[in-house]
Amino acid sequence: MKPRILIAPLDWGLGHATRCIPIIQELLRRDAEVIIGADNRPLDLLKKEFPTLEYIRFPGYAVRYVEKGNLDWAIAKQLPSILKGFKVEHKKLDGIINQYKIDAVISDSRYGVHSHKIPSVFVIHQLQILLPSRLHWAQGSVASINKMFINRFDECWIPDFHGEKNLAGILSHPRTMPNKTFYVGPLSRLKKIDRVQKDFDVLVILSGPEPQRTIFEEIIIEQLRKTSYRAFIVRGIPEHATRIKLTDNITAVSALTADELAHTIAVSKIIVSRPGYSTIMDLSFTGVKAIFVPTPQQTEQEYLATIMKQKKIFYSEKQNEFNLERALTASREYSGFSSISDDDTALSQCIENILSKIEKRN
Repeated sequence: MKPRILIAPLDWGLGHATRCIPIIQELLRRDAEVIIGADNRPLDLLKKEFPTLEYIRFPGYAVRYVEKGNLDWAIAKQLPSILKGFKVEHKKLDGIINQYKIDAVISDSRYGVHSHKIPSVFVIHQLQILLPSRLHWAQGSVASINKMFINRFDECWIPDFHGEKNLAGILSHPRTMPNKTFYVGPLSRLKKIDRVQKDFDVLVILSGPEPQRTIFEEIIIEQLRKTSYRAFIVRGIPEHATRIKLTDNITAVSALTADELAHTIAVSKIIVSRPGYSTIMDLSFTGVKAIFVPTPQQTEQEYLATIMKQKKIFYSEKQNEFNLERALTASREYSGFSSISDDDTALSQCIENILSKIEKRN
């Protein structure tokens, strides 16, 4: 019988789902049966990518982001419900394993999706959770708690390079590591397309939690309307299926498949997006220039934007100060990535090891 693997991405934004795509593709190449447990926009996105696979609506524990005020405090107040969510999804997983005859589970950042019954893999790049400066005193405790939760899994896969030439800095290279960690290299659903005529001056890729996704969408559209730039906007709402001509020069679509996005990136001069880690992995493969606008008060994105700016790779601005014309001018001094090798040997080996464990158990 074919091994049945459950893939369960977190539903905070789309990045956790998009970086599961190369994992799913590799499993399918190895003749495994993939069952996807997801919810909300990640579920809709993966259904577009893999319409023939089996799907389970597996509710997450969505965080409510505030439009104004202190984001850290808003999230802190939700911690009890988030921790309860870990327990709820852990209990629900037992039922899924029995009902769907699951042989292994690969969880992208869902801390409760592990089981002693089957091999359980945790995919995460943020081994070091960054706190704002006023909470720096709690950094060590948070790191220890994070490692404790990760150690409940049989393996931890880190989508980055080991060593100095990495993408996520201290996020993926903390002082102390969880047990049984493996660097599998950046995970991107995209491939680079060379030597294509540029149809768009600006490609805007929106993503992330509400209400900030919508707020930034309104900011960028308002500024684009005042220019003559040929612009294409990917709104990051795959639950819809719309294509809108906002002006003669501005087109907006709800979402794109991986192949469609790769082509659109190839025909665009520059990208404006959030510096989510999955976006950075995508850009490392495509080699396209970008301007980053971090989600306000999201420390991980602010950190990634800062290190990319310090390295003169990508220019960035704060959302409340964003000026498109200024950003486009400043970005000329930034190099973008030289596209990296798409060697997936490390990922392939980790998947081979999991499939071997399943075979031995059966």
